[in-house]
Amino acid sequence: MKFLLVLIERRPLIYHMARRDFEQRFVGSAAGWLWNIIHPKVMLLCWVFVFQKCLKTPPPPGAGDNYTLYLFCGYLPWMLFSDTIQRASGALLDQSNLITKTVFPSEIIPVTVFLSSLANHVLAVGMAVGMVRYMTGHFSVLIVLLPIYTLLLGMFALGIGWIAASLQVFLRDTAQVVLVVMTGWFWLTPIFVDESMFPQGAQFLVRWNPLAHVVKGYRQRLMTGELPAWNELALLALISITVFAIGGMFFRHLKRGFADVL
Repeated sequence: MKFLLVLIERRPLIYHMARRDFEQRFVGSAAGWLWNIIHPKVMLLCWVFVFQKCLKTPPPPGAGDNYTLYLFCGYLPWMLFSDTIQRASGALLDQSNLITKTVFPSEIIPVTVFLSSLANHVLAVGMAVGMVRYMTGHFSVLIVLLPIYTLLLGMFALGIGWIAASLQVFLRDTAQVVLVVMTGWFWLTPIFVDESMFPQGAQFLVRWNPLAHVVKGYRQRLMTGELPAWNELALLALISITVFAIGGMFFRHLKRGFADVL
């Protein structure tokens, strides 16, 4: 409870740091924030070229005639999750001067990383909505439910981000371990394929993978008019809130030694 009160009380500072982080990522860049759109689009075009044109891989069952759109909508939440985790894991070391020289609430650093990544994410979602409208001629009003998935994804990412960031202070290999884990996690999340294509013995990887539910939720909210599966949304909420709480307590426990190590 105290942990959440600190975050609420530090809202102006969190906003200022998140804004500064977002702006500093593109200092001196001619294209600026447009790189947030260019990078994923180039990657998606490469994937579609390799899998569909070169390997002749048939689109998954849920993709229909819009495999590029299917892939992009599924990749959106992963970009936010991956960017938050990987940048948060080294964020405390990057801001060590604040932690060692001032009385500073270090728990807000991963939060500012997420909010900075969220600004990029909003731009990408806006582009996805435009693509859906252009390529299909419509979009569902159920898109208003999309922020629920974003919120739960953010809580899950922050929980893991707090754990990774605090461990990185004491174990400097943590960031490399995170990179390896994220690579495996990416391919075990149904982004390129439909969840029904997973082998029967591996279906538990989909059920207990929060990113699988978020990816499915994004695709349904952006591309179809289907109502969410409330049992899956409830499971996602349970996992996200639990990881958020555990990550917060873990961080609060280890932060006592940050100043000595940094």
